[in-house]
Amino acid sequence: MSKTIAAISTGAAAGGIGVIRISGDDAVKIASRVFLPLDKSSLAELGGYRAKYGNIIIDGEKADNAVALVFRAPKSYTGEDVVELSVHGGLLMVKNTLEAVLKNGARPAEAGEFTKRAFLNGKVDLTQAEAVAEIISAQGEQSLKASYNALQGALSKRINGVLEEMLDMSAFMAAWVDYPDEEIPELSENEVREKLTKCKDALYSLLSDYENGQTVTKGITTAIVGKPNVGKSSLMNMLTGTDKSIVTHIEGTTRDVVEEDVKLGGLVLHLRDTAGLRSSDDLVETIGIEKAYRALDDAQLVLAVFDSSQELSEYDFNLIEKCSEKRAIAVINKSDLESRLNEEAVKSAFEKTVYVSAVNGTGKDELSNAVEELLGVADFDSSAPMLANARQKQNCESAYSSICEALEALEDGMTFDAINVMIDSAADELLSLTGKKATSEVVNNIFSKFCVGK
Repeated sequence: MSKTIAAISTGAAAGGIGVIRISGDDAVKIASRVFLPLDKSSLAELGGYRAKYGNIIIDGEKADNAVALVFRAPKSYTGEDVVELSVHGGLLMVKNTLEAVLKNGARPAEAGEFTKRAFLNGKVDLTQAEAVAEIISAQGEQSLKASYNALQGALSKRINGVLEEMLDMSAFMAAWVDYPDEEIPELSENEVREKLTKCKDALYSLLSDYENGQTVTKGITTAIVGKPNVGKSSLMNMLTGTDKSIVTHIEGTTRDVVEEDVKLGGLVLHLRDTAGLRSSDDLVETIGIEKAYRALDDAQLVLAVFDSSQELSEYDFNLIEKCSEKRAIAVINKSDLESRLNEEAVKSAFEKTVYVSAVNGTGKDELSNAVEELLGVADFDSSAPMLANARQKQNCESAYSSICEALEALEDGMTFDAINVMIDSAADELLSLTGKKATSEVVNNIFSKFCVGK
């Protein structure tokens, strides 16, 4: 832990500034070897949360103007001494500065090592550390807000509240069983039942909101499907705001799946524009149609597109049938043209129907509202505690299961020492969730997915 590490903490692209972060016992000493304050003072004399303006020194020569920002342990991101060198953001300059830092005693940071050190030094728990990665990868506003609230400890507070109840019960039960001759007040069955039910309900709330939380924070795989020339590619282009898909009057223009992530309202859709659904003798188009059906099967959300200016065909009815067991929205396109479509047949088959004119760019807001309502996230509260990933969900599910078993055991008249085993099991899962009792394998796996500079 004491070994000093360094990495570039800004993106791998040219910018106004580039930041090289150094953390560890020798952070200030190493930074002093590559940075000379303009006033000739020493960085070693600088207190925390202080900055100096000066020059980067590489091979004894001034290489760039820079700012050195010093943080002193334990009041830093990692809990160690930290120096951040801000240089001009040219890729070569940033790279040369990092190399100079490494030559002067630091070693390259591993993926996520700065945040891992923050976790190991007690600056954040494991849910907050994971929130850092979520903030970096957030694509939508709701996702960003949810990740920030997790970083501020929203999930930790909920879990720790449940954990405190569990540990209190466990301590009382253990003391009562182990020291029968002492005057230790026994918890009544009603008290135990009440506390266990309260804990169960708190975890159930987190688990029941998991899927909606994932939809908002991770986005949802969405397939745009329909027969040829109904306007699938035009809809794709309207939603992306680009000419992502080729649009012509010729049937079969789209022969492969075209993919793009788009922001629609507060959600991110992982869009897949597919080939028109029809029979074809063209080998290449046939492959595209097969991919379209696979995309429909795999999609978490389907935008089934129909042409308002045409009557329903056998391919439309086939699509309606295939969407019957999917979360799907009927998108009636070309609403600016005279309608010949049996709209009632479409509306009766879908929970939500939206009218758009993809060419004119109308109907996007209505589609956004329909998607949020269908997915059940229209009233999503990004400030509420939520489980961010499968690891957290698994720990929460296991704890919930143990609490349910404890309640069943209580109703069956089992003794407190037996019930306490189940309570301890639930507590262990929650301790693992927050990282207080996580294995080194779990911790290493989590931080290995971070970017190097974080």
